Amino acid sequence: MKTIDSIPITKISRASKLVKTGAKVGVNYIKYYGDKMVNSEIEAKDRLNKNNAEDIYDSLKTLKGSALKVAQMLSMEKSIMPQAYVEKFSLSQFSVPPLSPPLVIKTFKTYFGKHPEDLFDTFNATSVNAASIGQVHAAEKDGKKYAVKIQYPGVAESIASDLSLVKPIAIKMFNIKGKDSDKYFKEVENKLREETNYILELEQSVEIAEACQHIPNLVFPQYYKELSSERIITMDYMKGDHLSEFTAYNTNSDLSNQLGQALWDFYMYQIHKLRKVHADPHPGNFLVSENGQLIVLDFGCMKTIPNEFYVPYFELAKKENIENPEIFKSKLYELEILRADDSPEELQFFSTMFYDLLSLFTQPFHNEEFDFADPNFFNKVSELGQRYAKSTELRNMNGNRGSKHFIYINRTFFGLYNLMFDLKAKHIKINNFINY
Repeated sequence: MKTIDSIPITKISRASKLVKTGAKVGVNYIKYYGDKMVNSEIEAKDRLNKNNAEDIYDSLKTLKGSALKVAQMLSMEKSIMPQAYVEKFSLSQFSVPPLSPPLVIKTFKTYFGKHPEDLFDTFNATSVNAASIGQVHAAEKDGKKYAVKIQYPGVAESIASDLSLVKPIAIKMFNIKGKDSDKYFKEVENKLREETNYILELEQSVEIAEACQHIPNLVFPQYYKELSSERIITMDYMKGDHLSEFTAYNTNSDLSNQLGQALWDFYMYQIHKLRKVHADPHPGNFLVSENGQLIVLDFGCMKTIPNEFYVPYFELAKKENIENPEIFKSKLYELEILRADDSPEELQFFSTMFYDLLSLFTQPFHNEEFDFADPNFFNKVSELGQRYAKSTELRNMNGNRGSKHFIYINRTFFGLYNLMFDLKAKHIKINNFINY
């Protein structure tokens, strides 16, 4: 894979890159209008989506950082995003062009004040894995193999400017209005800042690994504080296939169920027992070991769940509460889905919309066991997502609603559901975490 010798760091250079990408997208639309005059609308739209996805991703992968992280988050929205975008943006999860070896050495020396071979017996300057915020290198010391994650230069410093560029697009896409809309962008900015703090990530990694080590078929690397810094984190080198690689070839349904149960128990235990959750459930953060265990990586994005959100959120996971109009409405207000300044039309529309969404999305919690391999469930989720994504009525209303905590909690559940479906996990015991 071609390597990168430099990353645009300044606000002007990063904005310039996005402007050039916007021009390419504009050309793609001109081609599209001509294309649909001689070919079918569906074929023309597919080509437009493919060309736009490729041009946008090619730009983001050179910017890296929070810009590429947004692509990674969007790649998980399988029920809303066109397939071309999902496929292209999914590359951001664990396969992006890495920094060149000379830039790696320079970056390491800047962050640690030493050459990597002053710390390790051997250090491979060619990365074994590159993602949105950093890339991983193999190293050895005293016969032990380590994985060394190095943050891309300028990532932490460019978060605010990247989000300021993305903000107008997000406001339009999600129809966000109102004076308090900044709370959503602040939530994302704060989480992205946390993800660039590798000292915090190391602390969170140790904390969660210790708290969840008793869950069967779950494995965590050990982390090394003395070989880590604010922009470098060193851990055990873990061997295994990325979850997406595993699901592409696996035919062992018992193993799928075993891994699925471990994954589900891991998330339910964090959410219900720790009230703090690994809020980045994409395939690049999980490996499957040779002996069929699930290896969990990357604890940079952790979401603490405050009690005032946790209680009404999971009360609305109960079927009897969804079916009780009085309780249902009161919980929607508690979660800031319904607002005091809503019009009668908005109250009716959003009450109906969230009744539809919650009645479907909470189905796993209405059963002792659930079949995450059932395509009917996921088809219904996709159809519902598409229906509201295309709703002209929704676009005419204030889309600025819901607690800021929804952003990462909903992202966690969407990601978890997608991973469970990819695993084709069946007969998953929903409340198994209670036993731990």
